[in-house]
Amino acid sequence: MLMNGMIERSPRMRVKPVRLGFLGVGWIGRSRMEAILRTQMAEAAAVADPSEDMLNEALRLAPDAEIVGGLDALLSRDLDGVVIATPSALHAEQSIRALRAGVAVFCQKPLGRSGAEAAAVVAAARSVDRLLGVDLSYRHTQGMQRIRDLMRNGELGTVFAADLVFHNAYGPDKSWFYDKSLSGGGCVIDLGVHLIDMALWCLDFPQVIGVTSTLMKGGQPISAGDVEDFAIATLTLASGAVIRLACSWRLQAGRDAVIGADFFGTSGGASFRNVGGSFYNLAAYRFRGTSAEDLALPPDDWGGRAAADWAARLASGEAYDPSCERLIEVAEIIDDIYRHA
Repeated sequence: MLMNGMIERSPRMRVKPVRLGFLGVGWIGRSRMEAILRTQMAEAAAVADPSEDMLNEALRLAPDAEIVGGLDALLSRDLDGVVIATPSALHAEQSIRALRAGVAVFCQKPLGRSGAEAAAVVAAARSVDRLLGVDLSYRHTQGMQRIRDLMRNGELGTVFAADLVFHNAYGPDKSWFYDKSLSGGGCVIDLGVHLIDMALWCLDFPQVIGVTSTLMKGGQPISAGDVEDFAIATLTLASGAVIRLACSWRLQAGRDAVIGADFFGTSGGASFRNVGGSFYNLAAYRFRGTSAEDLALPPDDWGGRAAADWAARLASGEAYDPSCERLIEVAEIIDDIYRHA
């Protein structure tokens, strides 16, 4: 069972560990591997990565895993699932190949560089009835779980506005992030995807009827072919509510990161934010007028929880989940943000 994003295992529940392959075992891939293996519901049967150093690091976590040459070799190893942590340009194609081979998929975000790519992956999962997960990890923080519960219980009244930000002072260190054909875009598809997903997920995926945006690079409006390093977007909902988003790479913000999600309703508000500029220490608060109360405070070991959740669901026998159709909506809103700019 899942409680507030945490995996709860009954002492009576016994499941056979699923056999997983790991495609890409850089820092993110290894982090997700470690979280999955901690559940004791999965084993790392095989790993693939072009870097010998990364493979050696992965074998520290899974010494019995077989090193193989790539996705084709992984798919020949009688696996139940594949965890994909490769560059964005490869996500959709690799996910579809794995799914068509009858293997469940957990993929890093973004699932695709466009709504069309994301839709193709979801269609493949649906057609073969296999579990598909994407690493939209902020859903699994204690803070966002608590805020979502408040909204679902009507404790904030009618939520009419939301402000979400994600500013990363450093920016990506891989060259492919800056090639739009490989990445799909800049900070919006890298960081904004989390903001869009958090807002729509908390609000139970309302209809978005309007999108406006401004994208910049180096302090100037972007040109064709550029990837943005600063973005502001506004989403207007059918209810009249407004969601405002801002994200960036290398912003002069005086700290490592600024991460926040503020929700305002007719009966109260709620806020989710990073503590002291940290990427990992996150807190949530509830507002009543001028007073505030704690909802969740660090520490919260949330980083690999989305992957661990997917592995637990796979081990318990879950197949295609129609809720992954929502991944298409998030991707199409990103398309609209780029199209408007």
